[in-house]
Amino acid sequence: MLSDGAWYDRTLGEEKMNWILGYNSNGFAHHRLLDLVDVLADLGYRGLALTLDNHHLDPFGSQLASETNSLKSKLAEHQFELVIESGARFNLDGRTKHYPSLLTRRHRGRRIDFLKRCLAIAAELNASCVSLWSGHNFDHLATEEAFELLVLGLEEVLVEAESLGIDLAFEPEPGMFSETLMDYAALKQRLPSKRFGLALDLGHLMVTQESSLPDAIRKFRGQIMTMAIEDMKRGVHEHLPFGEGDIDFSPVMAAIREIDYRGMVSVELSRASSDAVETARAAERFLAPFLGP
Repeated sequence: MLSDGAWYDRTLGEEKMNWILGYNSNGFAHHRLLDLVDVLADLGYRGLALTLDNHHLDPFGSQLASETNSLKSKLAEHQFELVIESGARFNLDGRTKHYPSLLTRRHRGRRIDFLKRCLAIAAELNASCVSLWSGHNFDHLATEEAFELLVLGLEEVLVEAESLGIDLAFEPEPGMFSETLMDYAALKQRLPSKRFGLALDLGHLMVTQESSLPDAIRKFRGQIMTMAIEDMKRGVHEHLPFGEGDIDFSPVMAAIREIDYRGMVSVELSRASSDAVETARAAERFLAPFLGP
């Protein structure tokens, strides 16, 4: 059985495992939000990475207040930890995925407003952080101009994050303007606030191949606010069930234990919604041995 506390209190050998096993709601696109929390709790998860979307706590929906209250009660019922994800595909534009971005000359205010809404919802639900990424360089701006626009946008969002007391976790995303850990590090130099940190998707490192996964975990200890986990093949940005990619998870989990990471590690299998329950069950079974007896 899992402990009743907010953190996992299980051991691997003589070492306590303090991280939270979560699951991203984007892998349950066909489930009602409250139902998916019940399912995850039954499967042994204790955290939710909630992608705010048209079908899951729509930030622009007319029932947002009542839905937020219902979710807050459900999370308390299961003693779930929460991370808010801002990566919905068509929430801001029904025709172009992830448009607009923080780099878009026109309409970028809509992205900033959306991120501020995410922060407000996170504060209401006592989430640990809001994760975000740069988005695409839709206007094909010069690198320097795009970077400055990104910094300006993040500064504005960060003011709101600091006001609400919510951490802002930046995720390097392959194929977007900021896709590597070095890109994150450059932003961190410009945004030294303690509220600005890293959302580390471990599979993405298999795509960029800039660092081994354990080395990245160790290098950015103290800056990692949330992690996503899945399997992935080298050089191919496709989130895969565990065992179908090239990741050796034993040294990865050892590194997480070594840095005494206490945040969420959320399984992200966003294309598995048609078989969500069995996919989540298999993922928990794969990861359970790393949590100890």
